[in-house]
Amino acid sequence: MKLQKVAVVSKVGSKESEKAVKDVAKKLLAKKSTVYTVTSIDIEGTKKIETLEELKKIKLDLVISLGGDGTTLRVFRNLDNDVPILTINVGGNRGILSEITIDEIDDAIEQILKGKFFLDKRIRVVASCGGKEFPPALNEIYISRTNLTKTSEINIKFQNDTVKQKMDGVIVATPSGSTGHSFSLGGPILHESLDVLIITPVAPVYRLESIVVPDEKIEITSSHDCNIVMDAQVVKSAGYDESIIIKKYKKPAVFIRLKKRGLRQMSKLGF
Repeated sequence: MKLQKVAVVSKVGSKESEKAVKDVAKKLLAKKSTVYTVTSIDIEGTKKIETLEELKKIKLDLVISLGGDGTTLRVFRNLDNDVPILTINVGGNRGILSEITIDEIDDAIEQILKGKFFLDKRIRVVASCGGKEFPPALNEIYISRTNLTKTSEINIKFQNDTVKQKMDGVIVATPSGSTGHSFSLGGPILHESLDVLIITPVAPVYRLESIVVPDEKIEITSSHDCNIVMDAQVVKSAGYDESIIIKKYKKPAVFIRLKKRGLRQMSKLGF
């Protein structure tokens, strides 16, 4: 792979991540790459970008994310194309989505330049409501009630079937998100390569198990106003009985992988 144009993104508010961005940028500049940085510090020789949205205007070869899973989710949400991302865990917690640590960056750059990698493509989901499409999510979209004193009656329509029950909300998760919020509510863990979705009810009045369905359109309505939460980072709103459509996003999330194929996220959870 040619690394002519590379963007490097730091975790917001992390000094450790900012230092790592500076080190990585210098290594890429030494390889004659044009380096774009999304960070709060100025780095000589690079082109500083104020927001991630500006990266959509640049034809990039690679994006390097330096932070935890939250940083990775933020980067993917702001890329509507299929530019691959190398995820490096710097200042994060478990780093379930990360590929390497900062100590492995030199070897990683050489492997990428020699083409010794593979692309790991993951499905994303996107919600729309009232004629407006919201940013895509890699992990999950969570529909939650806004009024904590009222339990909403939520309709979940998939294919030709409808489930109607009172509950606090519902999560539609991808295989990548199966190790997150859905899992904490008893949802299954799925292999990341599957093209399916998980529907996980949140605190239903009568017990409802999670269900794994094909990656087709899901329509949700609520008897009360609700929030539409993308990857626990972006919140939009919908009115009562307003249709919320959730479906597979047009472009996958693409990870650069340097290590063997396998049960990546599951192995980090101890499987």
